[in-house]
Amino acid sequence: MIRVMSDFEIRTLRTDEHRAASDLFRGSLHVPPSDDADWERAARAYQPGGTIGAFDPDLIGTARSFDAELTVPGGARLPMAGVTGVGVRADRTRRGVLRALMTTQLEDFAARGVVFANLLASEAVIYGRFGYGLAARNRTYGVDRHRARLRPDLPSSGRVELLDVDAAVAELPGVYERIPHRPGMMTRPEVVWRQYENHLRRSTDPVRAVVHHGPDGPDGFATYVVSGLHQHPWTKTLDVGDMFAATPAAFAGLWRFLLGVDLVDRVVAGARAMDEPIELLLADHRQSAVDRIGDDHWVRIVDVPRALAARAYGPGEPVVVEVTDPVLPGNAGRYRVTAGGAERTDAPAALTLDAATLAMAYFGTWRPSALAAAGRIVVRDAAAAEAADTLFATRQPAWSGTYF
Repeated sequence: MIRVMSDFEIRTLRTDEHRAASDLFRGSLHVPPSDDADWERAARAYQPGGTIGAFDPDLIGTARSFDAELTVPGGARLPMAGVTGVGVRADRTRRGVLRALMTTQLEDFAARGVVFANLLASEAVIYGRFGYGLAARNRTYGVDRHRARLRPDLPSSGRVELLDVDAAVAELPGVYERIPHRPGMMTRPEVVWRQYENHLRRSTDPVRAVVHHGPDGPDGFATYVVSGLHQHPWTKTLDVGDMFAATPAAFAGLWRFLLGVDLVDRVVAGARAMDEPIELLLADHRQSAVDRIGDDHWVRIVDVPRALAARAYGPGEPVVVEVTDPVLPGNAGRYRVTAGGAERTDAPAALTLDAATLAMAYFGTWRPSALAAAGRIVVRDAAAAEAADTLFATRQPAWSGTYF
């Protein structure tokens, strides 16, 4: 793939150019380049043909992606591209390089039949310009290990097995495949697991992993590090990096283990689902405190007709929505959304919104009436916004829990 702009060229990178793209991206984040050992592991997280670069004549910007599937409300899984490694050289920013990279990438996704693009944003003001919307949020919370007690009526369940990094790298992908997917969760292809492996192996603090074994086999896992070991006086924190549970019993079993780890003062679970029920496990819910509410994943709907047709809807009255999309104009148009599905229509629109706002409503994270009140949706029928609230509502908050 080659695209010639007025003063630079965009093309797909060869495998031997991936390290230069990595160095450029890390430089844009003010991070030193990878050393040889780190790059040997990191290189395996690059999907062949998934990285593009802008040249003038040297590399001045880059973006990469990998293929996966994303779960939408109702349980369908649709093709997704995970977007990462986006950076522009400092002396070429604000000159159209980023826009050209993002537009080229989205057009390629559309041509390949990708329905969603998905990313984590370093800054919240960047990607809305390209149709990405904040589709899910998360919360980070901490639990006082010395004072927190699980409720005595919680049933005991299964057993927990402690793994070192080598065993975790081998076993965790299989456990993750057994986890039921809520809206916003994605499959983890091999390139994502290779990135997780690189993160685990380069950690300066010892990494541990635990797998919960239920009656039907492995049904949950968590990875963690303990920090603060070299500070005096000691204030030691167990940071949970990755945790999934297939059942409530597995979730309780993992927390029973985490709260039982000795020489720890506080357990911090970062970027967790908004409805994760830690408070309901504790005899005193005040021993868990929310540290912050943050962004989870930003989603770009690449194929609006297919996305709208694939998700499940609530029992609301039909609503006609008009979508505007200057980046991918094939998405633009009016869609009739009903409890039974969605399809294109020529009927007058009751609500008008752009692609980024549609992504925010699509996963149920933001109510259409709230988006309308904030000026994100143009309302032509006052009853339509409330009807859309019911149609787009979800039983569970969207959450991914996968970082790349």
